[in-house]
Amino acid sequence: MKIAIIDYGSGNLHSVQHSVAFAAAQHPGADVKTVSDADALMGCDYIILPGVGHFADCWSGLNKIDGMTGALEEMVLARARPFLGICVGMQLLADHGHEGGQATPGLGWIRGQVRHFSDAFGKTGTTPLKVPHMGWNQLTVHERNHPVSAALEEQVHMYFVHSYVFETEDKAHIFASCDYGVQVPALIGRDNLLGTQFHPEKSQRAGQQLLDAFLSWQP
Repeated sequence: MKIAIIDYGSGNLHSVQHSVAFAAAQHPGADVKTVSDADALMGCDYIILPGVGHFADCWSGLNKIDGMTGALEEMVLARARPFLGICVGMQLLADHGHEGGQATPGLGWIRGQVRHFSDAFGKTGTTPLKVPHMGWNQLTVHERNHPVSAALEEQVHMYFVHSYVFETEDKAHIFASCDYGVQVPALIGRDNLLGTQFHPEKSQRAGQQLLDAFLSWQP
């Protein structure tokens, strides 16, 4: 089993690699590697896209790797390899990310928009909370039939660091959420795609359980 973690300059690469390697140790024969070119992605069985920072910067970094978005479409959409996006790696699944009054296109694999918390607070009339949303928060799991979300314990807490919210068009794509003044999609997915707004690599035992469930998943 070959597990690829895409290296496109994201700040949480090494912590993700360490946590994924720990989870992969439970799967005999698993091989974890970071990849920074499109050819190296081909032939992998599981694909993980980490992400820290601004949507536009991460999108630019991904597109600077020649052929990478095309290789992702081939491996994830055409060949249906299991895919996990983490934090901004999840947000890049959206149609657009909105920063500084500008819209930056994303992969468009899960329909929706990524907007600042202030927009979300404004829509609901919620009293604004401190941004970024940083720290531990309890998840509410909405989808218990999926093998990965089903592995999450009741009242599980995960670690978050983010200022933007993925507003999905289809609420059925929200497998778990958390409450931070507004309902924040925390685990989203469809078909062979998953994304976490929280950081499993910073979420200790609960995060490792999720990574182990992801590496056991065969969509």
